[in-house]
Amino acid sequence: MLIRLCQHNFHIFDLLVFSAAITLIVYISLPQRFALRYDYIPQEHFEESLLAATTPNISASQLAPDCSYKEVIADSRFVYDAFHREKIHRGEEIRLGGEYQPEDCRPRFSTAIIVPYRDRQEQLAAFLSYMHNYLRMQFIHYRIFVVEQSDRKPFNRAMLFNIGAKVAASYDYPCLILHDVDLMPLNSGQIYACSKLPRHMSSALDSWRFHLPYRTLFGGVVAMSMSQYNMVNGMSNLYHGWGGEDDDLYERLKVLGVDICRFDPAYSEYTMLKHKQETPNENRLALLRAASLRMHSDGLNSLVYKEVERRMHSLFTHILVET
Repeated sequence: MLIRLCQHNFHIFDLLVFSAAITLIVYISLPQRFALRYDYIPQEHFEESLLAATTPNISASQLAPDCSYKEVIADSRFVYDAFHREKIHRGEEIRLGGEYQPEDCRPRFSTAIIVPYRDRQEQLAAFLSYMHNYLRMQFIHYRIFVVEQSDRKPFNRAMLFNIGAKVAASYDYPCLILHDVDLMPLNSGQIYACSKLPRHMSSALDSWRFHLPYRTLFGGVVAMSMSQYNMVNGMSNLYHGWGGEDDDLYERLKVLGVDICRFDPAYSEYTMLKHKQETPNENRLALLRAASLRMHSDGLNSLVYKEVERRMHSLFTHILVET
């Protein structure tokens, strides 16, 4: 078969070869645009993979039954719609400081959600509205901590996570979820609790066409128990500006022989809100090369900052800091 294009004759085989060549070039130059198969925990094993742990001061009646999570997982559905996004429903259920626990059953999980923040007021408002509606569907005990960098130095996301972890530990939270403010879970069954292994929660992101760019990616939304986070000395405090800190955290786990896990991609779908890109960290590659050498001296044990203010808002606990 011949195809006439721009006054030239092309055989269909030539076009197929040309298309394959273009595809190969794009694959080599932009591998993140292609699906990458990876191991994940299937839906029927979600609950057994979770790490049941709560704060000591859970106030639910001892006579209340344990909360059940089987239906939350099995009945997972798309919930990123106008009803759940546009306003907070039953806001009176949320305690001062952005804390919630179900009243009709005793939760098995207490989770501190740590959100590093600066200059994204519109995104934070959208995050708080949607996430409070989302999380209360899951029958967990949770609290949202927003850690805001007040100074104008390059944004230090990893240090803010470390500060949030330190504050959460003072409230006895056994589970941390390190959460970017611009990521929203799409489906209701992605339980916001820690797993027996550190879990990469946002492995199917819409900006990656719901594919995982590379197997060692460990950022965006990550769940780690407090003991796991302490074991790796938290995250590096040296990544000023965008990029590298998540890979550094993965290297710390790798050095200690700790695997990560992911849930079924159908449960791990997230959307990313549009935002201005942060200034890249020019030293990120050099820092990353030395990640394993620094991990025992750079992290929670070297954390230096000034807490400017701690305020209990109606929807979150606000930690304002200078880095």
